[in-house]
Amino acid sequence: MITIALTKGRILSETLPLLAAAGIVPDSDITKSRKLIFETNREDIRLVVLRGSDVPTYVKRGSADLGIAGKDMLMETGGDNLYELLDLNIARCRLMTAAVKGREPIQGKTRVATKFTEVARRYYASQKRQVELVKLYGAMEVAPLLDLADEIVDIVDTGNTLIANGLEPLDLIADISSRLIVNKASFKIKNAQLMPIVENIQSELGVSQ
Repeated sequence: MITIALTKGRILSETLPLLAAAGIVPDSDITKSRKLIFETNREDIRLVVLRGSDVPTYVKRGSADLGIAGKDMLMETGGDNLYELLDLNIARCRLMTAAVKGREPIQGKTRVATKFTEVARRYYASQKRQVELVKLYGAMEVAPLLDLADEIVDIVDTGNTLIANGLEPLDLIADISSRLIVNKASFKIKNAQLMPIVENIQSELGVSQ
């Protein structure tokens, strides 16, 4: 059995047509079901729907053979025990720093609110800036407004949410899209089963390996 871990939300809605084009269709409507594990039209393939932050963990530990996760999550959790096979070019966005519009430059240590603490730590270190990281899981835009943080590190799509809350994007950390990942051991042991799936997705994307 091949288990493919999918990310909830926007990535899922853009992933399902890609899987369908590659010949993999869930046996029920994922978008309307409360189930988390789905059989498919293929007896040897099942799908599991997870939070984006959990997909790399399931793949790394071998509970899922393949996974589709945002590059932001891969940057945050690291790439040990998995391979990044394909850039699926879906759910595109940017990982950026942001602050209150027109804010005066920060002197000394900068307080940064983010759920991407490892990414933020590496980024600010590369800028030779001292930071105090504040771990949050949502509504990052509120942190500078209530003086919890000076800056935030977060995903930016249109930027409208930042603007609506009086913030502005500052520095680009990385362009983000969703990636197809595979467990290293699975890629070796189940290669004959996995490669046709990878190649079908690759063909749909119109890219060469």
